Amino acid sequence: MDFDEDTKTYYYPCPCGDKFQITMEEIMDGEEIARCPSCSLIIRVIYDPEDFEGDDEGSTIDLGGTAIAVA
Repeated sequence: MDFDEDTKTYYYPCPCGDKFQITMEEIMDGEEIARCPSCSLIIRVIYDPEDFEGDDEGSTIDLGGTAIAVA
């Protein structure tokens, strides 16, 4: 998946020509479904929840280079 730093969103190509999307905020809330805004297709995003845990102060870590597998 590709990550956009500005929007904090992960993208993955959809067969319809658009891109599946899931935001960092959705992942932090436990969401695991990325949706295509142009069609009805969805994908489940498989990731290690430990990659999205914050430090002791509750802030999040930078995941700009983290790879996320798509099932």
